[in-house]
Amino acid sequence: MLYLWKFNCYCAIDTFPKILFSKNTIMKKFIITTSILTSCLIMNFSCMAATSNDIVLSSDSIDNNKPIPKKFAYCASDGKGKTKDSDNISPQLSWSKAPSETKSFALVVVDPDVPAKFDNANKDGKVIAENFPRQNFYHWVMVNIPANTTEIAEGKGKDKNIGIALVNDFAGGKNSPKFVGYDGPCPPWNDVRLHHYHFTIYALDVETIKTSKNSSSREIVKEIEKHMIAKGELVGTYSNFTKK
Repeated sequence: MLYLWKFNCYCAIDTFPKILFSKNTIMKKFIITTSILTSCLIMNFSCMAATSNDIVLSSDSIDNNKPIPKKFAYCASDGKGKTKDSDNISPQLSWSKAPSETKSFALVVVDPDVPAKFDNANKDGKVIAENFPRQNFYHWVMVNIPANTTEIAEGKGKDKNIGIALVNDFAGGKNSPKFVGYDGPCPPWNDVRLHHYHFTIYALDVETIKTSKNSSSREIVKEIEKHMIAKGELVGTYSNFTKK
């Protein structure tokens, strides 16, 4: 069987027509082969159109794949090899080209570069190596954002009028009102790895994702992914590590 793959779609051909392997002319072989390939391309372009309705997410605060300014961080380098509190302002975000069938939006900000264990985090004489095991750390999860919303203004990361904000991972699994909504980057000052912050806006096929005071970010992200019909992403980077 021949498979021609493109954009998660394929054209499967159980057997080529016998004419391809007969003594017929090269021209006939060429015509049939071209016809098969054309059919596959048509299928693939259709599939591509069905899966390419990504939302365009942009920010006046953060440039894609560039360092996040310190004003949007929870902590920043103190210039002496450690960290100090920063402004912790949520960045401006706006989006466009969401599907017309969107019922609501959800926003997720996750750092997949956080150490899996914090035993050596921010400790003198210790360094967290580049290849140390990592985990997802959720900095901002918000659901039930109305379908007619296309922007979250700078500094509105804890605004209850935009949507339902969940407790982020700074709470350490506890239901702490202090850590609801956005809290920015604060990687350990002894972590060698550059951290990447994935800002993702999801278009959903439901108006409401059910939450409770005990809902964790991870649980809600799973629900978001079940109802996603499109998404858009931008990535910012951040580090507090100072090479000595």
